[in-house]
Amino acid sequence: MDNVQEENMQMENVQVESVQKDKLWNANYIKVWTANFMLNFSFMLLTPLLPLYLSEHFGAGKDEIGLVLFGYSITALLIRPFSGFFVDSFQRKTVLLIFYFIFAVLFGGYIVAGSLLLFFIVRTLHGAPMGAATVANSTVAIDVLPSSRRAEGIGYYGISNNTSTAIAPAIGLYIYHLTGNFNYIFCISLTAAFIGFIVNTTLKLPKRELVHHKEPLSLDRFLLLKAWREMITMACFAFSFGVVSTYLAIYGKEKLGITAGSGLFFVLMSAGLVLSRLIGARSLREGRLVKNGTHGILIALAGYLLFAALHNPIGYYGAALIIGFGNGHLFPAMQTIFINLAPHSQRGTANSSFLISWDCGMGIGIIIGGLIVEYFSYGTAFWAAAATTGLGAAHFLLSIRKHYLANRLR
Repeated sequence: MDNVQEENMQMENVQVESVQKDKLWNANYIKVWTANFMLNFSFMLLTPLLPLYLSEHFGAGKDEIGLVLFGYSITALLIRPFSGFFVDSFQRKTVLLIFYFIFAVLFGGYIVAGSLLLFFIVRTLHGAPMGAATVANSTVAIDVLPSSRRAEGIGYYGISNNTSTAIAPAIGLYIYHLTGNFNYIFCISLTAAFIGFIVNTTLKLPKRELVHHKEPLSLDRFLLLKAWREMITMACFAFSFGVVSTYLAIYGKEKLGITAGSGLFFVLMSAGLVLSRLIGARSLREGRLVKNGTHGILIALAGYLLFAALHNPIGYYGAALIIGFGNGHLFPAMQTIFINLAPHSQRGTANSSFLISWDCGMGIGIIIGGLIVEYFSYGTAFWAAAATTGLGAAHFLLSIRKHYLANRLR
């Protein structure tokens, strides 16, 4: 009898351990989710105010403002491949804490920078730890997720980006209009970033065995070469988002008479993202990545077509909700596809490759979109964005789906 009871207790323990293993919102996941929210909140709090600060405080012209803000993008992009190498080659918590700490400290540089040149240096330097910390934090988030809930967890992880992106700019603008003091906002960003850092110091991650057998200069230490097709596809979607997100405010003001509506555009887009991730959670949990990605791509394409075709507030705001809903399905599916194409020893490289493709597409979209607007029209630029999304959709349907199903490792 005692043996039977003992066996039953062992079976119950196994079942409990199985449930705990598949628990999505475990303590470590909640911590990295919170830290990611704080990281993006601290950064996005400043984003809409920096052009105004540079103009008022330093008397910077539009060309100088563009140069100062562009420096951050370059260093963030350059660090991505190396950050993937770092998180795959060293203990991930250590890498995460180092870059997160540097990211937080540099907010203090904005307060003490006494000239436009010093501010440019601080802002440019800030891009590197930001780019590396996002790769490290998201890779740790993937590590602490049970494999059966990974795609679903990546989707929920993205909500930390969406909510911070939606509320931080509004809070920053409110504080500025209330106080007129930029240093208050810099201090809030500094505090929020250090809260995220402290949260990450409490992570309890098992030490993992490091892999040292690769050639020192092997390119696959920095890019997931197997996923070059997927990188092209993601760059297409990022191109379209870069065009629309960069020029929608000035387009709304000049062509539609919408003087203060760009904030609502991003709120509606974030609402679509959150809604789609809640609706698509079950599909992601069941591993239907191709189906989720296909739905997201087609919905996002419909949003870009609406934005390009309908030049009124209905098209403007309706497209925001539709594009957000489509991207909410698309992003977690595509990121999980990158992860599933890589061995565990290249998880950080896969994650950074996903982000690199997005950064490259965004940057090209901003530059090419600006040239199209300058020499043609806003309408032409937005149709180009829709066409590029169409190309990405065709590439996904005709090539990516087949390639992924044939080469996935898990």
